[in-house]
Amino acid sequence: MTKISLQAIAHVRSTRKVIKDDEWGGVESEIVLVDDLSSDTLEGIESFSHLEVIFYFDKVEDQKIVMGSAHPRGNRDYPKMGIFAQRKKSRPNKLGLTVVKLLKRVDNTITVQGLDAIDGTPVLDIKPVMKEFLPREEIRQPDWAGDLMKNYW
Repeated sequence: MTKISLQAIAHVRSTRKVIKDDEWGGVESEIVLVDDLSSDTLEGIESFSHLEVIFYFDKVEDQKIVMGSAHPRGNRDYPKMGIFAQRKKSRPNKLGLTVVKLLKRVDNTITVQGLDAIDGTPVLDIKPVMKEFLPREEIRQPDWAGDLMKNYW
């Protein structure tokens, strides 16, 4: 595999300190830029309603990384799925990606709703959500996915 080196551009500030699988919808978090980045990097971001936040699951222990397949959340009622057919945190590169609602921006800090990352999580990138990048056709998923996500947001 090719080695890639990334640095955090920001960190999450949240009252949520412990990893939990559900009830992220009402969570408000702040994303605070690192000192090396100017607040100018966020200029104009408030003109968007939603953002994509790419973050690093830094609390996932290496020995818990899934390199094959597993039952989602360990639930044997769900079919065994490859790690790339799931959104679990114990992924080979420990990357998370979530679409969040942008609530406000003040200087080098943005406040968002629905970010499923705990306090201190390193943020690797932030991108605005643009309609033109969303799927133009209906999204399809297996029934188990809807069941698994029923309490997530």
